[in-house]
Amino acid sequence: MNCIILPKNATSISDKEQIRHIKEVLKSKVGDRLTIGEMGGNIGTATIAEIHRNEVLLTDITLDKKPPAKLDLTVVLALPRPKVLRRLIMDMTSLGVNKLIIVNSYRTQKSYWQSPLLGRIDEFVFEGLQQAIDTVPLEVELQKRFKPFVEDEFPALLVDKKGDEAQANAVIAHPYASQSFKSYLLKSKGDNDYAMPKVLCVGAEGGWIDYEVDLLCKHGCTSVSLGERILRTETVVNVLLGHWIF
Repeated sequence: MNCIILPKNATSISDKEQIRHIKEVLKSKVGDRLTIGEMGGNIGTATIAEIHRNEVLLTDITLDKKPPAKLDLTVVLALPRPKVLRRLIMDMTSLGVNKLIIVNSYRTQKSYWQSPLLGRIDEFVFEGLQQAIDTVPLEVELQKRFKPFVEDEFPALLVDKKGDEAQANAVIAHPYASQSFKSYLLKSKGDNDYAMPKVLCVGAEGGWIDYEVDLLCKHGCTSVSLGERILRTETVVNVLLGHWIF
């Protein structure tokens, strides 16, 4: 928790976990400065005026720094095991992904959609924001029907802000693809930089089946691999996202 995220216009902290962090981890005292952020707004600092059992009062609040810019990227993720999803949401939030669309896939177990952890997505996003010192939440969308989503809604993700169809701006991670992600980037390199995809599709444990890969490619995706090794979903997501950051 590198930043305490507060509601708009808040002048005190009442969240139990935030108070515990201030007292037990930071070991802050009255007069100390805290790094804070206003949800959806700026980042700054505040001075601890009073510390009570269930509330920390703040003074000298300054919010003068804009949050870090989001990546121009939507991740389409086949629903993995819920515990893995928690870590992925936190990581994607911390890394600045703009939007996450969680979809059903053939290898997604039906029981995953019944997990109570899906009702805690906002909580995991919140944790990611406080880790990365960010205030703008990751937008998360659930799509339980794969084929209707790909056929009816996926194409809209490939339209740029000017309303023009973008070319080859979506990739699907697939270990059996004939083209590596590195070679894809080299082919799509522009005059000054790589033309990074706007959409990244990643399967869950077991990966995508051929039908899913073919359908996504039919609607604008390019299939790419990270080599011959079969990697965990978490590893694939973080390795690929590194290309947007560095």
